[in-house]
Amino acid sequence: MAKTLVLGSNGFIGSHLVDSLVKNGHLVVAFDRPSSVKRLYRDNENIQFFPGDFLNLDDLGTALDGVEYVFHLVSTTTPASAENDPLIDIDTNIRGSVELFKLCVEKGVKKVIFASTGGAIYGYTGKINSYKETDVTRPVSPYAIGKLTIENYLRYFNVKHGLKSLILRISNPYGERQPFNRRQGVIPIFLENVYQDHPITILGDGSMERDYVYVKDVTNAVASIFDKDTHEDLYNIGSGAATNVNQLVDVVREVSQKEVKIQHKEVPATFMHRAVLDTSRYNNEFGELAKTSLRDGIEMTYEYIKGEFSKVNNGNK
Repeated sequence: MAKTLVLGSNGFIGSHLVDSLVKNGHLVVAFDRPSSVKRLYRDNENIQFFPGDFLNLDDLGTALDGVEYVFHLVSTTTPASAENDPLIDIDTNIRGSVELFKLCVEKGVKKVIFASTGGAIYGYTGKINSYKETDVTRPVSPYAIGKLTIENYLRYFNVKHGLKSLILRISNPYGERQPFNRRQGVIPIFLENVYQDHPITILGDGSMERDYVYVKDVTNAVASIFDKDTHEDLYNIGSGAATNVNQLVDVVREVSQKEVKIQHKEVPATFMHRAVLDTSRYNNEFGELAKTSLRDGIEMTYEYIKGEFSKVNNGNK
């Protein structure tokens, strides 16, 4: 049983990670903003909620007391907000991460596990196959540039201070608890709009390809390897399968059993046409990562969204 700190514990991935860690018998300090009143993760005696601000060093220092493993899932920006103002990403995410790593060294933390980003971090390489961890990284979006910078600082802290780290480049996770009203994550956005009989927006002609992976497959995988002596310090985390937007719409239509109204918009200049991860490094070392089919995962996500709307509607009666 390890004592772990999950930064961003009440977020989409973070809340599922808390559940996965507890299921595996670990103690969790669940760090998130004091405003996070509703807990998304399941209540458990092995979870201690710690209200705090990621950018407050006193909060971080106290939360780190006695912790062996730190999961860094906090991001103060989204791909869209970082695109609009890259300086925010530099001033908050990058600086805050460096301050965190300094504190981890001072507190004797064994390892930092960092949730990086998948396809966008590899950028425009002209590659038509899946991206491997050994491929050159050429990100062009501020969000991905920031993630890569944090990865490199972790390597610096390993060489300079002996702080171990595990970097996970996660593709496009989806599933229950994803905040569909924040305009991030095409699957929850599509499902929300279809449920409300609103049109969905497709960028370009719908041939854009992504690697969609069910969130519980991600967190179960992370919870099973974080405390091991892994062969590498960097792993792609995804399904390893390419799905284009038109195929995604077909699954949404099948699951919802509703008409899907579509409108098209121009693709932003910094968007990649194809971003699919090669997960063979993880699969060869630990076994198959993605176990949930896209259809099953989308169906469970749609049922969750329907349930959330049902709660709102019942509350308004």
